[in-house]
Amino acid sequence: MAEKSCVKRLQKEYRALCKEPVSHVVARPSPSDILEWHYVLEGSEGTPFAGGYYYGKIKFPPEYPYKPPGITMITPNGRFMTQKKICLSMSDFHPESWNPMWSVSSILTGLLSFMMDNSPTTGSVNTTAAEKQRLAKTSLSFNCKNPTFRKLFPEYVDKYNKQQQLISEHSSPESPQGENSKPKTEKLVDSSGEDVKKVIPRRKQPFPTWMMLLLVSVFGIVMALPLLQL
Repeated sequence: MAEKSCVKRLQKEYRALCKEPVSHVVARPSPSDILEWHYVLEGSEGTPFAGGYYYGKIKFPPEYPYKPPGITMITPNGRFMTQKKICLSMSDFHPESWNPMWSVSSILTGLLSFMMDNSPTTGSVNTTAAEKQRLAKTSLSFNCKNPTFRKLFPEYVDKYNKQQQLISEHSSPESPQGENSKPKTEKLVDSSGEDVKKVIPRRKQPFPTWMMLLLVSVFGIVMALPLLQL
């Protein structure tokens, strides 16, 4: 069970984060456990992580802030192993270097900075820039499959759904007539984790001009037949 001073400290840090958000960092405590925090790091522009959203957890000890937390990342990222503790000077790998003045925001800012580096550490992996870019593109889709992520970060679920709508609108604006008999369905995700199928109506095909001219010609011939018999 968390000590009273630990709970007060974490509550204070959460209020500070809500009042003054940190760039590229979002962090929230679990509703059922103040010692378990969930975070999202947004990849910085100009790096292989640009456009990526990296979800992970921070597990604080009951003695926080006098003891450091454990840090893990859940989203495949090409820099750190998933579901494995990451070795940082701000993590429980190095209690001797821990500073009680450090906070959730400074921990995650340090993690984001270290993520952009290539220095090896316990829990890191070595991948190419192309692989990191590929994982960045699929990161939001991966995260939205996680029930806890959907519950704690609904704004990112909305972002993912908007991306899917834009992709659908740009990928198939026109289709052959034979494929227009059925409306398209687009699979989205809501914050509860349920797949939502959105029906995209098809455009009605205009009446062909050549057929209109043919009908007018046939009508004219039929009307002229009685005159020719006179």
